[in-house]
Amino acid sequence: MKQSGWLSGWKLHAVRLLAFIVAIAITVFIFSIRDKTEQLAGYGYPSIFLLSLLANATIIIPAPAIAFSFAFGAVFNPLGIALAAGAGAAIGEITGYLVGFSGQGVVDDSKIYKKLELWTTRRGALLILILAFIPNPLFDLAGIAAGALKMPIGLFLLWTWFGKTLKMLIFAFAGAASIDWITKLFPAAF
Repeated sequence: MKQSGWLSGWKLHAVRLLAFIVAIAITVFIFSIRDKTEQLAGYGYPSIFLLSLLANATIIIPAPAIAFSFAFGAVFNPLGIALAAGAGAAIGEITGYLVGFSGQGVVDDSKIYKKLELWTTRRGALLILILAFIPNPLFDLAGIAAGALKMPIGLFLLWTWFGKTLKMLIFAFAGAASIDWITKLFPAAF
């Protein structure tokens, strides 16, 4: 497939390599600061946004974004937690998308790729929404596939945000309900 415009040839390969390097660098950085999350937790909604962004920016290495939403839901408004965590999660998932984008030149001409690209164009948004909503460690693969299959990044972010926000809303409300349940279970402690 011949690329036209400023993003062709060596420039396209350089952009793909840079996208891959940025995604790996973000993962390494997040892994290196994993012990600082308790310090960030005291800043309310901005901290849940940042913690969710960091937890979802790792590639393949699991991070406890759902646990943050559950715990913060017990303290703050669950809707606010879901919105902040969902936005952070969607932005964090760009790293997987970048890895896929960086490798798309390797598979562009295969028959399977062309079929997957067509399917992603027609049903990719639904797949991203479902995989973002279901708690699973495989969403990075969906992001990688979306990047490789040239799903528009805006569409990827929109459906990722929607699915992640719905998931975080459930966990934030569960966290809020857990406080009531615990205080009823152990009334003398509170």
